[in-house]
Amino acid sequence: MNETNIRAPDISICIANYNGESMLRACLQSVYAQHGSFTFETLLHDDASSDASLALVRSEFPDVRVIESHNNVGFCISNNRMAAAARGRYLLLLNNDATLRPGSLFALLREAQNIAHPVVLGLPQYTLHDGGLMDRGYEFDLFMNPIPVFTTGTHEVATTTGACLWVPRAVWEAVGGFPPWFESIAEDIYLCQAARLLGYPTCVLDAPGFDHWIGKNLGGGKVVDDKLKTTTRRRALSERNKTAVMLLCHPIWALLVLLPIHALLLSVEAAFLWLTGVGRGKVRRIYGAILPGLWQQRGEIIALRRKLRARQAVSGWRYMRRFKLLPHKLRMLLRHGAPELR
Repeated sequence: MNETNIRAPDISICIANYNGESMLRACLQSVYAQHGSFTFETLLHDDASSDASLALVRSEFPDVRVIESHNNVGFCISNNRMAAAARGRYLLLLNNDATLRPGSLFALLREAQNIAHPVVLGLPQYTLHDGGLMDRGYEFDLFMNPIPVFTTGTHEVATTTGACLWVPRAVWEAVGGFPPWFESIAEDIYLCQAARLLGYPTCVLDAPGFDHWIGKNLGGGKVVDDKLKTTTRRRALSERNKTAVMLLCHPIWALLVLLPIHALLLSVEAAFLWLTGVGRGKVRRIYGAILPGLWQQRGEIIALRRKLRARQAVSGWRYMRRFKLLPHKLRMLLRHGAPELR
């Protein structure tokens, strides 16, 4: 039931869209098919689409509050703008290539209201192309590489995917939203780790779940036919932004130990991909851009790290205890071989 004109809604559903005409109808239909004793509003930020996305929304879903950007600003800024305009107590950041299973909004709201302290919430993620379970949240190795969790029952995790991310407004404001310069990829990792530092854990519900075209928007990022397939751009953003999360959230004593190892592992990884035929140009675009990209944002990184440390509620030791020792990339390499890069 949507009663946004009567009072502030319980939930603000925020959908970032860029050329999503082929996916938007299913996404929005799944939102408006939700039922329960709650109110919600739907916001859509259109990131200068060149397709008929806006025409579809305005003709078929007139209740959607559209924020139209005339410049392509990226996923992070799109969500930051919607969060600033939203009126709900809770935000649900939903990808335009994702669909909610029946009962999802009610389940998320009920869980949020039953917990005394604000928490970030997620749902089990299934693939739209075959319905397979992708994860029930993620843990990490020491270098911020996500490890899928498949534990049943509502449970705490290190992070949940940004494709369907429930954030209480109090947590969003405490963290400060997404760093705009992340553009896309690993922004969900940052938000969940920053929230954890500030004393707000992340939990994943046992059900219902959501369905997602993994990698539909930016390409790749999934295992197909037992082979990891991704794109150069996605991999470049991922490596830069995961390293940024380390710099922003890891305690100093951990960084002093891990950063040299991290740099060595990335160098070995780059050499391995080059030797296996990925190509010098692609390797340079991924790994050669990490340090210059982070150096360019050094002012923002220092300021944001200081802000988080000033409000930190969890000790560095407790924060680091969630991380797994074995590098997850090694496990993936042994299981699937070198990734295919486009």
